[in-house]
Amino acid sequence: MIKKITLILLVALTLGCNTTKERPYNDNTLRLNLSAEPNLLNPILSTDSAASSVEAYIFNGLLVVNEDLELIPELASGYTINEAGTEYVFTLKKNIKWHDGEPFTAHDVKYTFETLLDPKTNTVRRSNFVINGNPIKIDVISNHKVKFVLPEPFSPFLVRISTSILPKHILEKEDINTTEFNRNPIGTGPYKFKEWKSGQYIMLSKNESYFENEPKIDTVLFSVINDPNAALIALKKQEIYVAGIPPKDIKSIKSESHIQTHQYYDLIYSYLAFNFNNTHFKDVRVRKAITHAIHKEAIVKGVLKGHGKAAALPSSHLLWSYPDTPITAPSFDIEKSKSLLKDAGYTLNEKTNVLEKNGTAFEFTIITNKGNKEREKTAQIIQQSLKLINIKVNLQIMEWSAFLKIVNNPTPPKEFDAVILGWSLSIEPDSYSIWHSSQYPKGFNFIGYKNEKVDALLTQGRLETDQEKRKAIYKDMYTEIVNDAPYVFLYYPETTIGTNTLLKGLSAPGPSGLLNDKTKLYLEL
Repeated sequence: MIKKITLILLVALTLGCNTTKERPYNDNTLRLNLSAEPNLLNPILSTDSAASSVEAYIFNGLLVVNEDLELIPELASGYTINEAGTEYVFTLKKNIKWHDGEPFTAHDVKYTFETLLDPKTNTVRRSNFVINGNPIKIDVISNHKVKFVLPEPFSPFLVRISTSILPKHILEKEDINTTEFNRNPIGTGPYKFKEWKSGQYIMLSKNESYFENEPKIDTVLFSVINDPNAALIALKKQEIYVAGIPPKDIKSIKSESHIQTHQYYDLIYSYLAFNFNNTHFKDVRVRKAITHAIHKEAIVKGVLKGHGKAAALPSSHLLWSYPDTPITAPSFDIEKSKSLLKDAGYTLNEKTNVLEKNGTAFEFTIITNKGNKEREKTAQIIQQSLKLINIKVNLQIMEWSAFLKIVNNPTPPKEFDAVILGWSLSIEPDSYSIWHSSQYPKGFNFIGYKNEKVDALLTQGRLETDQEKRKAIYKDMYTEIVNDAPYVFLYYPETTIGTNTLLKGLSAPGPSGLLNDKTKLYLEL
């Protein structure tokens, strides 16, 4: 009898100590995290994923990508296209209001795109609306009808036009680059901006007058948690309800009964990029030598714990534009690497054990953002790999805001040697803003890449309307880029997300994310 009572007490004590299963909050608040603090919240100016994550709750576009990667109407109720493919007329939904109660109209649409086209606007997205050097034109037909006139057919147009719309009545007399709106935004979306406490959180509240289904969750709280390990602890403690799971923690997190895991490939690739203003990297033999010296499969196995694939080109295997037949990329080959560096005129300094050319040591610094442990570990592996071919690599791990300031600096030359980052891709293969030479220094081509053949193929791909012909064009472009090696395409990471089991209404796991439709989300309290 004594043994039985003792056993009962032990079980009770064990259950009582299991504090991670007890929810610290029982309110109707969706608690999320941001791995970095946004610089601003304006969808035509922002360049980082943290800002985009918040903006998706506040703003709407004419069209939106659903969980099946299909474009569907959002602010628009529909659209028509003329036979020539040069005129798009959008009919807008009625009775939509901005968060301040003012009506949404076609004038807001015209204002947004004309602001994007204004050279004074500090945006990297202008090229999406300039076709062969000629900008699109926007005409207001009525309060709920707007026409876009294109200088010639433009295949990416419907994807590009899904850009979030801004309120003309608030911004038309403001400097879009410096307005207070950028930290106190007003949109038409399912959630309203409420509060931003720098370094701590951004809070949104439900838009009870949302034109679609009223959101089921009252408040969305984005906590700024820079360290993925700290975010994982917060997920375990139920202080946040969604978090990315680092590869090293996937196995252990699956044992947590209050956490559900979701694994899928996103439209993302990670890369090492070379600044073409650095003398070393102007030589394609040097760029290829570095590519040959990096063992991508070892990075996938060691850093991602097998949760990913080695990347070969700037696209995703999930997209229709991905080539059916492989493009041969430089393979891991140390001897080939050394041979290319010798051909490029580098010799070994026996005293320093570092390669030199014309008396200059081959030494450079890789920068990446703080908080992404996979990138930090990848940088360390690359540092050690290039040491084997006598190249000295320094590493600099930077706070996100300082990092962005360097890569987004609109005045050349940009002050970095090489960078490890990742691109989140669109469903549209057009990557003009990343690779076209005209997009340096104020576009996404922050490395200063210039290749006339790539420029021509990018333009050709935008103007071709036949999908199969476009696919062939992009294969030619990918082949040229791989051969030119402006990036070392490292890996496609497999995304693993943990969600608290009380969060319901999730989208199917896939590239559109688990929280695609914000109005379907609810907490089972």
